[in-house]
Amino acid sequence: MEGSTREDEVIKCLIELEIKNKRGITAAELGSFMGLDRTNISRYLNKLYKENRVTRKEGRPVAFSSIKDEKQEKSLNKDKQDGIRNNNDSLEVLVGSEQSLKLPIQQAKAAILYPPRGLHTLILGETGVGKSLFAEAMYRFAKESNMIYQNAPFVRFNCADYADNPQLVVAQIFGVKKGAFTGADSEKEGLLKKADGGIFFLDEIHRLSPQGQEMLFTFIDKGYFRQLGDTEKKIKAEVQIIAATTEQPQSFLLKTFTRRIPMTIVLPPLRERKLEERYYLLNEFIIAESLRLGQSIYISKNAVISFLLYDCPNNIGQLKSDIQLSCAKAFLNYKVNKENYILVDQADLQPRVQKGLMKIREYRKEIDNIAKNMTDILRFSNEDKLLKKLEFEVNQEETSESKSFYSLVESKMEDLKNKGIDQSRINDILNIDLEKYFRKYISTISKSFKKDEIAKVVDLKVATVVENMLAIASEKLHREFEQKVFFGLSLHLQGSIERISLGKKIYHPKLSVIRVQYREEFSVAMEIVKLVEKEFNLDVPLDEIGYITMFLSACDDDNNEQLEEKVGILVMMHGISTASSMAEVANSLIGEEYVQALDMPLTMKAESMLDKAKEKVKEMSNEKGILLLVDMGSLINFGNIISNELGIKIKTIDMITTLTVIEAGSKALNGRNLDSIYSSCRDIGRASIQMAKEDYKEDKDLIIITTCFTGEGAAERIKERLSFNLKNIEKVKIVPLDILDKEDFLAKVSKLKERYIILAVVGTMNIFIEEVPFISAQDIFVEQGIGYLDQLINCEYDFLKVQKALINEIKNLNCIKLVSCIRGVIEKIQESLEIKVQHDAQVGMLIHMSFLVDRLKNGGKEILFKNLKGYKEENSKEFAEIKKALKAFEEAYDIKVGDDEVAYIVRMVKENIV
Repeated sequence: MEGSTREDEVIKCLIELEIKNKRGITAAELGSFMGLDRTNISRYLNKLYKENRVTRKEGRPVAFSSIKDEKQEKSLNKDKQDGIRNNNDSLEVLVGSEQSLKLPIQQAKAAILYPPRGLHTLILGETGVGKSLFAEAMYRFAKESNMIYQNAPFVRFNCADYADNPQLVVAQIFGVKKGAFTGADSEKEGLLKKADGGIFFLDEIHRLSPQGQEMLFTFIDKGYFRQLGDTEKKIKAEVQIIAATTEQPQSFLLKTFTRRIPMTIVLPPLRERKLEERYYLLNEFIIAESLRLGQSIYISKNAVISFLLYDCPNNIGQLKSDIQLSCAKAFLNYKVNKENYILVDQADLQPRVQKGLMKIREYRKEIDNIAKNMTDILRFSNEDKLLKKLEFEVNQEETSESKSFYSLVESKMEDLKNKGIDQSRINDILNIDLEKYFRKYISTISKSFKKDEIAKVVDLKVATVVENMLAIASEKLHREFEQKVFFGLSLHLQGSIERISLGKKIYHPKLSVIRVQYREEFSVAMEIVKLVEKEFNLDVPLDEIGYITMFLSACDDDNNEQLEEKVGILVMMHGISTASSMAEVANSLIGEEYVQALDMPLTMKAESMLDKAKEKVKEMSNEKGILLLVDMGSLINFGNIISNELGIKIKTIDMITTLTVIEAGSKALNGRNLDSIYSSCRDIGRASIQMAKEDYKEDKDLIIITTCFTGEGAAERIKERLSFNLKNIEKVKIVPLDILDKEDFLAKVSKLKERYIILAVVGTMNIFIEEVPFISAQDIFVEQGIGYLDQLINCEYDFLKVQKALINEIKNLNCIKLVSCIRGVIEKIQESLEIKVQHDAQVGMLIHMSFLVDRLKNGGKEILFKNLKGYKEENSKEFAEIKKALKAFEEAYDIKVGDDEVAYIVRMVKENIV
């Protein structure tokens, strides 16, 4: 928000940071603290400096200090007491924030944060998709981001409420002057004025009359409006408008109006959202009913599946209503029959909901994934919400050297105690969480870490003791321990030894269960822990022995799983013995009868072959999946057909060669997963050319290439290290490649460049790739290398987010090309001026220049720059270089960027130099 209110907020936050840091504060620091664009913060600070309200210390970077007075200090303290700053993100907590709502949320954030006062927004979607809920979340996010005040209004108005009386709708929005029409016996303030300083949400905007639309876009253009019946008095207001409609905008809204709403967000219908998302919605709604009724609600597994699969044409709104109705029926049964609990069964569902269970075969794979841990009866309550939250946190927990089971247990205990949960219930919850956390921890550790590699993150003395401990345990328990158990236990003991030495308590909530369930392992752990006590001169508590027992017991199950389950390889080809011969050759070379085959004589019908293939896949199936290797024709489609029908994970590669079969069999025997084998095999022969074309996307994802001579050993270990340590691993894919043949390596890189943005190459040897940074393998085992990669990912990901948002905003230009061109301009500016512009400012320049091109291409005017002449004279060098950098850009888009707009770019560059 512009004006004194925002400036006061800037000063308050400046004082707060000064008190905390005991020094002057830069614009970048203040912008980060307030969650606002650095350019805007710099503008406010410079204005405050001219008004003698802050002081400025020249240098690089410029630091600002407040001129504090008693009034400001009191105001700051009051804001702290009122909890004015809120770090929660109301948009990210919406169900689907990482799936179907990811893009809408990015757009919503851009609309709220866009300087100086956000972008007016139109939300599109069918009835019941949650448009009102989404608008409210945008309002809360605006407050959390300090774009509006905590007490800023959110005014809601449904244009359909008075749709039969267009004049009354206008009166409600803009207000009425006394005597404007019969019955207007007093002046009435409109909702638009009541929304001053906040957000005005207009639902069903398509029901607003053309006259109302015209008055609204006049307000958007000019910042003021007139009451109905008043031709003179101008009423000013600062309001961000969010409108919603179920209709296509072009059908009911004036073009002159829609042109003034720069952001359009489309919310998907329920049928286009994943079943996983519907399950989370179901969970929320049932818990809400549990809170209303003040009791737990039980629901049968079949009823849950019915809710997940039934046709729900009115979307989330209808799903919520149907759940409420079913809970109401169950509550009635509970009261009438004097039951001990509220149970929602299949009979309590409406007939249309019950039909959902009939579609289970069609969605078998997704349902199995969601329902694999379900019991026949599920319990929902407020405590269950807490349980699910904790479970989610455990699943999201990063496994790194700095994390330990202790910090997990302690933080969960503290959280549960604060919520008033009693100790016995806390133990039950932590028992569930800890086992899941441990399984995830041990499964993510590399299987091939060497002792010298471990020494980079663990004290060598600790590693030696663990080596001796596992040697004794191996002899006592008659089992071999994998390297990952060695590495995991080493990391764990490193932290526990430090903890015991400092006198910190160790707590294992599942100790009694562990002692009974793993008697033999616990006995051995009691014995081998003496090595730790002797070497480090300390007493190891029983709770810690419980943790060591988990390491000794976990590997046995894991080893069996590895031995039992590997990806199945099935070759199917036309001819009497073509597939069999190829499989025979492959098996003889890989040294094991592993690859299986089915021959399809030319006289056999496709339907008969499909039945035969289906039976074979059933016989071979396991959780790891099946890779089908086929030659041509109808066989290519068998994988999808069988996968959909049986719910088995299947991938297919066509036009195969013997080399493809050998590669697949070898990789499967080495324990590689289905996706990894598929990726490796599809790059062999003609199949790789076809796949590259099929997978080509202009909107590219990010990848990091890891390298070594084989593409497996070091490259795979580096990949695991990155997966284990990168904070932003979910934003990037990691692709291991071999560098034995340099030409082949560069050819693969060239193909990858067509489909991805290559952020960096990490490996044992640098094969120089133009414009792609190289990071040595050893740097990845120190903090700086990981930090540098995280920074690269963050920067590039920000640009991709902006690019995706722009695609929805600028319809008549290729935004992918536009973003690339503007980034090129920014790079030229930095090179010519020999400077580095802050990353956040580069993102801001990208957004600014994108909308500038759109505006100029559509006949819009440039925004005038105050005191242009003087500013141009002061910054003549920057003007000259930036105009030069813009020249090719102007030619590419057939536009002319005037001096006023150049001045804005100059200012963004100058005020954001690193």
